[in-house]
Amino acid sequence: MDLALANTSDSSKLEHVYLQTDPNNLLHLAQELEIALREGRSRHVQSVARIVESKDPSYQYPPLWPIWHKILGLVMVFIGMIGWSGNFMVVYIFLVTPNLRTPSNVLVINLAFSDFFMMIAMSPPMVINCWFETWILGKSPQAPTNLTLSFINIVLYAVIIILIEGPLMCDIEALIGSVCGGTSIWTMTAIAYDRYNVIVKGMSGTPLTFMRAIIQVILIWTHGFIWASLPLFGWNRYVPEGNMTSCGTDYVSDDWFGKSYILVYSIFVYYIPLFSIIICYYHIVSAVAAHERGMREQAKKMNVASLRSGEQGNERAEAKLAKVALTTISLWFLAWTPYLVTNYMGIFNKQYVTPLFTIWASLFAKTNACYNPVVYAFSHPKYRAGLKVKCPCLVFGDDEEKKAAPAAAASKPAADAGSTHTNDGKA
Repeated sequence: MDLALANTSDSSKLEHVYLQTDPNNLLHLAQELEIALREGRSRHVQSVARIVESKDPSYQYPPLWPIWHKILGLVMVFIGMIGWSGNFMVVYIFLVTPNLRTPSNVLVINLAFSDFFMMIAMSPPMVINCWFETWILGKSPQAPTNLTLSFINIVLYAVIIILIEGPLMCDIEALIGSVCGGTSIWTMTAIAYDRYNVIVKGMSGTPLTFMRAIIQVILIWTHGFIWASLPLFGWNRYVPEGNMTSCGTDYVSDDWFGKSYILVYSIFVYYIPLFSIIICYYHIVSAVAAHERGMREQAKKMNVASLRSGEQGNERAEAKLAKVALTTISLWFLAWTPYLVTNYMGIFNKQYVTPLFTIWASLFAKTNACYNPVVYAFSHPKYRAGLKVKCPCLVFGDDEEKKAAPAAAASKPAADAGSTHTNDGKA
C-alpha cells in the first residue's frame, strides 16, 4: 500500500509511505482510513497515525505462513490452560489449608495470582489474533441507527467503543503483561530473600510477619505498575510486535529516548532481581553445605554412620537444595532472557529482528507463568498434602510420608531394643 501524506503547511509537498504486510492488516488500515475520511473522527485518525508511524520492522518481511499462526495459537492455548489451572489451584490450596496460611506463603500466593492474572488477560487475545493472523481487536463496531435506544444501551455502546479500540486495547494488554511480569520477578526475589533470611540468618534474622508480607506485596505491585505505566506517558510506547498478535514495548524505534526506557527498565526488572536471586541461593547452598559437612564430621567423631535417620535412602539436603536453586534460576533465564535479547537486538541491531523470532521470544516469556507453580508450590510438602486432600488426582511422584515410612520402620526395632536394655538394667 502506497500512502501519500500531505504536509499541512504546504499541500504541494507529499511524502510517500510504503506499507507491506499481510492482507488482513492492509484491510484494517484501509477501513480505518475510510472511516476517518467519512466521519472525520479524531480517534480513527490517531489509530491510522499510530500504525503508520510505528515503523515496525515486520513490514519489511513477507507475511508468515498461516501454519505458524495456528501453531502459536495452539501453544498459547496450552500455556494458558496450564497457567490458569496450575496457578488457580495453588491459590485455592494455600487459602483453604489452615497450616499453609503463613506469612511466607503470602508471597507464594501473590506469585501464583500474578501469573494467573497474566494468563487470563493475555492468553485469549493472542489466541484470537493468531486465529485471524493479525491484531483483530482494533476493529470498530458499527454505530447503532435506532434513535430510540435506551440510556443503558448508549452507555454500553460507548464502553465497547472505548474498550475494543485498537491502540487502547494494545496498551491494556501490554500494560498487564509488563505489570504481572515485573511483579512475578520481584516476588520470586522476595521469596528467595525470605528463604535466605530463614536458612542463613536463622534466629538472628528478622522474622517475616503477615504485615511485612502484605507491605512487600503492595510495594511489588506498585513498583511493577509504575514501570509499566511509563510508556503510556511518553517514555517509549506499546505497539504490536512479532506477527502482530501481541503487544509490547517499541524496541525498534530510532529514538534513543524511547530506547533508554528499555535499558533502564531491564536494570530494575531483570538484572537486579536476577543477581539478587543468585546471591541469595548461593548463600543458602553454602550454609546448608557447611551444616551438612559439620554433621558428617560430628558423626565421624561419634563413630556412627549418620546423625540423621533415613539419610541413606534420601538425597543429601544440600543436593536437593542445589537442584531447586539451579532449576529456579535456569527456568527464569529460559523464560526472560530470549525476550531481553530480542529487545536489545531491536535497539542495537534491529535488522536481525524477525517477526517469527520476536513472537516466539514473547511467548517463551509467558511460559514463566506455567512452571512457577511447579517450582515454588508443587515441591512444597504441606502443599502436596493439601492437594492430596482436595484434588488427589493431581498429586504426582512419591510422597514425603512414603519416603519416611521405611526409615521410621527401620529405626523402630533399634529404639525398642534400647528401651528393653534399659529396663533390664533397672530391674
